[in-house]
Amino acid sequence: MSKAAIIQKLEDKQLKSDAGRFHIGDTVRVHTRIIEGEKERVQVFTGTVIARKGRGLSETFSVHRVAYGEGMERVFPVHSPRIAKIEVMKEGDVRKAKLHYLRGKSGKASKVKARLGASRLTSLVVEAPEAEAAQ
Repeated sequence: MSKAAIIQKLEDKQLKSDAGRFHIGDTVRVHTRIIEGEKERVQVFTGTVIARKGRGLSETFSVHRVAYGEGMERVFPVHSPRIAKIEVMKEGDVRKAKLHYLRGKSGKASKVKARLGASRLTSLVVEAPEAEAAQ
């Protein structure tokens, strides 16, 4: 077995199966585990996804938000064990792969158009087996 195959096998074990359920332009809440001494707590960072980069275990995404008049941006690894969960609050309808133009904007200029119609998240839900048995 080659070195590349061994590395690929180790990376496949660490990949999260439900990690890629959000897109560029979506407003997300990222729940991050913070360890301070012996205590562990969850910190939430809410903002708009402006970029996704990389593949596999090294994939990252950037979240941008404006708080107290100051723009802030954080980069999170998608498959990190420190990320407890990623909630999609609002789906955005954008036509670009990177939204770096949002960095200098504030107020209405920084808004992303909401996606109308059927939700991507509801289209991924599979019917429960007990619903079929009841019919």
